[in-house]
Amino acid sequence: MSGIFQRISLIFRAKTDKALDKLEDPRQTLDYSYQRQLELLQKVRRGVADVATSRKRVELQANGLSTQADKLTQQAQKALQIGREDLAREALTRRSGIQQQMADLQTQHAQLQGEEEKLTRASQRLQAKVDSFRTRKETIKATYSAAEAQTRINEAFSGISEEMGDVGMAIQRAEDKTAEMQARAGAIDELLASGALEDPTGTAKDDITLELEQLASTSDVENELAQMKASLGAGSSAPQAIEGQPAAAPQQQATPQQQAAPQQPAASDPTLGQPAQQQPNQGDLR
Repeated sequence: MSGIFQRISLIFRAKTDKALDKLEDPRQTLDYSYQRQLELLQKVRRGVADVATSRKRVELQANGLSTQADKLTQQAQKALQIGREDLAREALTRRSGIQQQMADLQTQHAQLQGEEEKLTRASQRLQAKVDSFRTRKETIKATYSAAEAQTRINEAFSGISEEMGDVGMAIQRAEDKTAEMQARAGAIDELLASGALEDPTGTAKDDITLELEQLASTSDVENELAQMKASLGAGSSAPQAIEGQPAAAPQQQATPQQQAAPQQPAASDPTLGQPAQQQPNQGDLR
């Protein structure tokens, strides 16, 4: 059982590491590391300030004790001047205790001063390291961004990027569906034309029906055209009969015998003048 749990744990860690590696952005990691370094630098600076504050406090205490020691010395001298040796001894005893405290404060002051100098040097080194890391971080981020952009451009040109792959698949699906619809429409048209399928609207007709209707329509057009020609021929012959001139047959030429035969003189008409050959000439009248 322990072996199974170990394998499950190993598989889970492997998949987790792979997912985290895919989600990790080096630029964000660098920014986070830089932020942590700034926080550490801020803590070091606060430590330096705290040590300096403690050192200053020790200095103030030492100054106060030095003032008290000087005062006790003066008091002891005055007590001796008035003959109070006991008071002078007490003043000197107190001054001795103050001097011991001053010695302890001087030791603490030296330690704090050394700690302050050490933290100050560490803060300066850390500041230089943070500045160098910031410069390198920005360089790495710019290089990574340029490489990422170049990779995306190359993938787009080669057609292996996820976005272009999705676009290509969408275009392929659209073309496939269009071809399928065209094939379906053509098959339905062929079935309707052959009569295998019936159109519920009654508008679709097979090839034989369409051919028969076309022949009937052509025959109707020819008959109507012949009737129109006959009507036009009858209408053009009526006005010529009224004027007394024979109507010439349409589209017929005279034969050579008809062209050589002399024309008969027109019949005399009381309303019309005599023919030209029956009038006497002017010599006979004279």
